[in-house]
Amino acid sequence: MSTKVEESIQVDVPVSTAYNQWTQFEDFPHFMGGVKEVHQHDDQRLHWTAEIAGVRREWEATILEQVPDQKIAWAATEGATNAGAVRFVSTGPTSTTVYLTLEYEPEGLVEQAGDKLGIVGRQAKADLKRFKELIESEGYESGAWRGTVNAGAGVGTPGVEAAAASRGDSGKAGMSPTAKIAGAAAAVAGVAAAGAAVAASKSGETEERDVRESQPVTIAEEVTVVEQPPPDTVRTDVLVDESGTAGYSTTPSTEGVETGTQRPDDDPMIGGGSR
Repeated sequence: MSTKVEESIQVDVPVSTAYNQWTQFEDFPHFMGGVKEVHQHDDQRLHWTAEIAGVRREWEATILEQVPDQKIAWAATEGATNAGAVRFVSTGPTSTTVYLTLEYEPEGLVEQAGDKLGIVGRQAKADLKRFKELIESEGYESGAWRGTVNAGAGVGTPGVEAAAASRGDSGKAGMSPTAKIAGAAAAVAGVAAAGAAVAASKSGETEERDVRESQPVTIAEEVTVVEQPPPDTVRTDVLVDESGTAGYSTTPSTEGVETGTQRPDDDPMIGGGSR
C-alpha cells in the first residue's frame, strides 16, 4: 500500500529564484535531511541515495515533465518505488509558494513502522523549511537550468503507478546499523507482546487460584499438655542464734515435710539454740 505526502511552504524570493535553486538536484543534500547524494546523469535521469528513519534506499528516477517556474514531475524507474511533483506558484514579486507532493511504497517492517509514525511526512516538512532558510539567507540561487522536459505532456502529479518499472530495492542498498538495531528492537518487542498476550489469555483461569495461594495459611496443630510434677519444695528454716536474732537459710526439703512458711515454734528442730 502506498502513502502520499503533501506539504507546502511560502518562501520570500521571486518564483524564478525558487525554481532555479530546485533544479540544482545535486545540491539537495544541503537542505534535504534524508538525502545523502544525488547524481545527475543527464537532463532527465537522476540517481538518488537517501536514508530516512535509519533505512538506506537508492533509486533511479526520470523527470517526466519540467516547465520553468512552474513544475517538475518525476517517477522512479529502478529501486525504491516513489513518484511525485513540485510546483511553484508566484504569490507576489518576491514571494513564492512551493507545493510538494510525494507518493511512495514503504518496504519491510522497519520502514512500515516508520510510515505509520509519519516519519517521511515530517521529513518532507522539515526539508521544505530548510529550503526556505537556505534560499532566503543566500538571496540568490546557486545555479539554474531553464530547459524543458516534455512540456505540456500533462502528466499531472505522478503517483506510484507511474513508477511501475520500479519495484523497490528490497534492501539492495543495504541497511544502516541504526536500522538493524531498530529491527532487532522491533523483534524483541514483538516477542514480548506475544508473551504478554499468552499470559493475558491464561490470567482468567489462574486468577482465583493465585488469590487463594496468596492468602496466609493457618495450620491448626493439636497440642498435648503434659502436667509436670512440681519442683522439689524448698523449705525455709528459721534459725535463731543465741542472741535471739532470727536468720533464714534455704535447704532442700525432706520427705514428709509440708511446704509453706514455717514459724519457729512450729518446727520441732528449733529449741531456742543453735542446731
